[in-house]
This record gives sequence, C-alpha cells and structure tokens, in this order.
Amino acid sequence: MDEISITLDYDYNSSESGSGDFSEYHLEEPCESVLSREFQKIFLPTVYGIIFVLGVVGNGLVVVVMGYQKKSRTMTDKYRLHLSVADLLFVLTLPFWAVDAVSSWYFGGFLCVAVHMIYTVNLYSSVLILAFISLDRYLAIVHATNSQAPRRLLAERVIYVGVWLPAALLTVPDLVFATAQNAGSRTICERIFPQASSDIWKAVFRFQHIFVGFVIPGLIILTCYCIIISKLSQGSKGQLKRKALKTTVILILCFFSCWLPYCCGIFVDTLMMLNVIPYKCSLQESLATWILITEALAYFHCCLNPILYAFLGVKFKKSARNAFNTSHGSSLKMLPKKRVGLSSVSTESESSSFHSS
Repeated sequence: MDEISITLDYDYNSSESGSGDFSEYHLEEPCESVLSREFQKIFLPTVYGIIFVLGVVGNGLVVVVMGYQKKSRTMTDKYRLHLSVADLLFVLTLPFWAVDAVSSWYFGGFLCVAVHMIYTVNLYSSVLILAFISLDRYLAIVHATNSQAPRRLLAERVIYVGVWLPAALLTVPDLVFATAQNAGSRTICERIFPQASSDIWKAVFRFQHIFVGFVIPGLIILTCYCIIISKLSQGSKGQLKRKALKTTVILILCFFSCWLPYCCGIFVDTLMMLNVIPYKCSLQESLATWILITEALAYFHCCLNPILYAFLGVKFKKSARNAFNTSHGSSLKMLPKKRVGLSSVSTESESSSFHSS
C-alpha cells in the first residue's frame, strides 16, 4: 500500500496502508486515461477479502495450535508463532482498506493512525521474521553440532531487538503524518506530508520500504538458503535430503515471487516521481496498474506463510490433531507425550524445509 502518483479527476483510496496514495505529478501534459475507480472498487475489496479470510483461518489455526503446545514449544515453534501473530494482525487491517476502497474512510482520525501503525509494524515484522527463520535454518543445518546456544539467543532475545523494535520504530511516521481528512465527496486516510517537500518524504519512505521490507531480509534469506542448498547437495542424496532441497528452493521462490514485482514497481515509479526517469503518461498508467495488482500478490504471502512454515510439517499436523482432540475432551498431557516421540534427528532433518521452519 504504497504511494502511486498520477493526475486524477477523482480521489483515490490512498496511503501506505490501503491501496496506493495517488497524488499529482507536475505534468507537462495531462494524463487523461487513468485507472478506473470502478475497477478498484471491485478488485481491491475482493482481493483483500480473500486474503483476510485465508490469513485469519491459516494464521489463527497456527496460533491456536501453538497455544496448546505452550510447555513444549521448540525454537522453530516460537518463530512460527511470531510470524503468525504478525501476519494475523496484518490481515486484520485489510477490512478497513476494503471499505475505504469501495466508499470512504468512515472510521475517524484515531483509527486512521492506529490502523496505519498496526499495518506498518506487522508488514515489516513479518518479512524480518522470515529472515530470522532463514538464519535459524542456516545454524541448524550448516552448524548443527554447536548451534543450540546461538539459535536460542536469536529465538528468545535477539528477535525482539532485530524484528519488533525496528518495526515499532518505523511506525513513527504514521503517528506523525497519518491523517483522516475530507477530499471532496469522500474522506481519505493517508500520510499527509509537508507540501513543499512532499515528493522527498514519499521517496524516503518508499526507499525505506524497499530496503527494510525487501532488500535486507531478501539478501539474508537468499544467502542463508543458498548455503543450505550447497550443504544439502553434498554427500549422499536420500529421499529426505532431496525433499529438503526442493522445499528450500520453494521458500526462496515464494518470497521473491511475491515481493519482487511490487518493489520493482514502486522503485521505478519513485524514480519517475523524482524525475530520474522522464515522465510518460503511458508508463505512469502501466505502473499504476502494475503496482495495484502486484501489491495484492505481495500481501498473499501472509496467507502462504502458514502453509510454507507450518501446515506441511509432520510435527505440526500431529500437534494440530492433538490440539483438536484435546478440545473435544482428550487430555492435554497427550501433547508433550506425542512430541517426545519425535527424535532430534528427524527434527533437524526437517528443519531445512517447511516442516520445521
């Protein structure tokens, strides 16, 4: 939900927290053919609705299952819980933006700021947690013999300083600039920057989004998983190792497939906004459409996370069955007993794939 700039005859739903903030370029010629507001009224609520339902069900199930495992969580379980909480809070902001896309912002100034802040903290924390998961997998597989202490330090201490603290600090601009204001026939909720330096502020926050929300975690993920692939490729290639290689590649492809198209779009649009790339109406129209669609693709990653990092795991399936059996009258003591039966060898073997990540 980044800011896309284009000359409009009407007000677009906007901000870093809903769909794009469309403000005016200083154009040499008017750009008459623009994205249809009616298309956004249909496309955005539909996509946000699907993401909301899938995200709440998937991440909610992970949180519930992890709740039943409170006494017997592994370090990887803790990452799953952090990730699902971040994704769950993220998708809970989408209904607000769906309503805003259809009609107007009806929720007042306080909720405008609050929803922006919730959106931002969980957008950044989600991708940073994925980077921490890749670091954990790297330590567990490449340095398996002496990795317990640093893995525990990452999962129990560093994650708060490396994920939640920076994500919370990055909400300060929302607290300062997010505002609900009247714009003709509707109310909009967006970041309102000082008029004299509006383009500079927008560029700064876009580059922040690209580097903190994609480039830095992306490099960590790519580096760690490439080393893991190299490690797993050595020696004998059993069925478990081939499966681990396959799922590791899928993890990389899913992250970059979801986020790369969107970040490329807002990067090019920002360069045009700063006049680094000459303005062309046809290019601006294409970018507006591209960003609108790829933004939705990027947000689908929060629906994929429960599948990639939990549902496909053998241990998670057993824990889920035990949790729901417990809710129907089974003893809670069955949960730790079931988990004790899993050997440490199988736990680490699965850790390179979805199963333990």
